[in-house]
Amino acid sequence: MQNETDIRLSDHEAKGFYKLSWVQRIGFGSGDLAQNLIYQTISMYLLLFYTNVYGLNPTSAAFMFLLVRIVDVIWDPVVGAFADKHNPRFGKYRSYLLLAGVPLTGFAILCFWDGFSGSLAYAYFTYVGMSMLYTLINVPYGALNASLTRDTNEITVLTSVRMFMANLGGLAVAYGIPVLVANLSPNGKMNSVESAGAWFTTMCIYAVIGLLLLIFCFSQTKERVVMDKAETANVKVSDLWVEFRRNRPLRILAFFFITAFAMMSVGNAAGSYYMIYNVHADASQVANFMALGSIPAFIFMPMVPAIKRKVGKRGMFNIFLSVAIVGMALLYVISVVPVLRSQIWLVYVAQFIKSTGVIVATGYMWALVPEVISYGEYKHGKRISGIVNALTGIFYKAGMALGGVVPGLVLSFVGFDQTNEVSQSPFAEQGILWLVAVIPALLLGLAMFIISKYELSDEVVDKINMEIEKRSKN
Repeated sequence: MQNETDIRLSDHEAKGFYKLSWVQRIGFGSGDLAQNLIYQTISMYLLLFYTNVYGLNPTSAAFMFLLVRIVDVIWDPVVGAFADKHNPRFGKYRSYLLLAGVPLTGFAILCFWDGFSGSLAYAYFTYVGMSMLYTLINVPYGALNASLTRDTNEITVLTSVRMFMANLGGLAVAYGIPVLVANLSPNGKMNSVESAGAWFTTMCIYAVIGLLLLIFCFSQTKERVVMDKAETANVKVSDLWVEFRRNRPLRILAFFFITAFAMMSVGNAAGSYYMIYNVHADASQVANFMALGSIPAFIFMPMVPAIKRKVGKRGMFNIFLSVAIVGMALLYVISVVPVLRSQIWLVYVAQFIKSTGVIVATGYMWALVPEVISYGEYKHGKRISGIVNALTGIFYKAGMALGGVVPGLVLSFVGFDQTNEVSQSPFAEQGILWLVAVIPALLLGLAMFIISKYELSDEVVDKINMEIEKRSKN
């Protein structure tokens, strides 16, 4: 088995082990920054917009979120197989950054337009369209990671940069949107009918910036590790299920994605409700709380390569998933004790602790995707990056489906009053607290159990990649 020194010495000999410049790393990461300006806005604020501004009831919104994710389950493998099978003029995977970028920008903006206020049909049309276009970028973008290099250390650095940039997008959304909407709204609120125009203007700004970042990502990425046309000729959608059945590390990662994204979707959707109705915060305090969901990334994500070397993958997941659960427990305790809840700095501390654990654990999971792609190539001779990313996409969309439907159903169950901009019943407040702390903590416990079964160590992955390179030379 070769160690890191051996791999570094073979960088110039093994064509797949490329080192990237910092401009290229940042360029690749800007793609996730761009996507998060849309994804995080949808995840954090679309439910609030639909219920309090657009005029949908929580149950209708919940089932719409579920149906959109079901559409994604069908659409993701189609996109993955298409991306693997075809070779567009501007690159196998990077082309979609341009091809889908412009229409995605338009649909994202239309999701936050109230021209057909209260119309469920319009909400379905725009949300389904936006989601399908997002997939048309996101699945090839995920495959792009594995096409840049085989080097595991480079992929770890690349993933850290990507997650840093993604969380920069999350911070821009979490902090910027409440502040911008409140400032543009005639009544200074973000959860009233009167704020509809402010939401539309804000989304126009964020979506256009996202498009420019996608173009920058396209300009800085170069695909080097991809299948040739002969190898992709027989790629088909059914390969997804074949790969899922025979690739055990992929199955484990897929189920981890379900629980992780369900946890994030539930917590993100509930955050603004929690601050407005449980803590009785103003827009700037909502922004501070939501921003703390991203700020730990700038402290801890740069440390991920060193942390991983020190404690290993499994140790890192166990440590940071436990930290997240502790943060959620603190948030619950603070929220049920009135004297503590009035101290908003304690709420911020609990949110910071929770977010630290969530960000590191869920950020690093993306570095495992190229590993399971290489494992499948090593075992069966096919490097079907698009298919594998479509499969992980199906499972994280399944997690988002769970995370999307649960908040709306819980709000409906506890009698949430969408016409009240200031307060809710004690039972409704308790339901919101379940969403922001209890349910995510239970999902994290399940995620910790699932990832404990993942068996690809760095040493195993390095050996697999070197063996693949040797085969390619024969």
